[in-house]
Amino acid sequence: MIRFQLPLLAVADVARSKHFYCTLFDQRITSDFGRNVTFSGGFAIQEDFAWLTGVSPQAIVQPSNNMELYFEVDDLDAWMRRLQAYGGITLLHAPLTHPWHQRVVRLYDPDGHLIEVGEAMQVVVRRLLAQGHTVEQTAALTEHPVSFVQSCLEEQ
Repeated sequence: MIRFQLPLLAVADVARSKHFYCTLFDQRITSDFGRNVTFSGGFAIQEDFAWLTGVSPQAIVQPSNNMELYFEVDDLDAWMRRLQAYGGITLLHAPLTHPWHQRVVRLYDPDGHLIEVGEAMQVVVRRLLAQGHTVEQTAALTEHPVSFVQSCLEEQ
């Protein structure tokens, strides 16, 4: 039997990346082996990736722009203020609203890995319902099933 464990990101400076993910993304370190660190969110970082894998350092492309880590927050505006206070972050784009009404921002971590931070879909659903949309309309607007919209009502 094979079991998927977690995604592993190649980083140049494990201490810098630990600070970044713990400070901005509220990640707790679940394992720290020095050059390899696992976070509570189910992903890990690895310094000296070329050494570990035998891949040449020149073959490690950054930024690769071919995958992203995805996080959700209840208050995107508050998180954006936190991001601004952290400083030195490169955004792929400013906050935008997807057709399904979820507000998101994409940015790069210190090693050029793409990260998306979006409003939790429960927040989006509650906002649309508060604006007077019916459960069915909200389901259509968010491209989520009616059962998900109803579960958001039950969680309130």
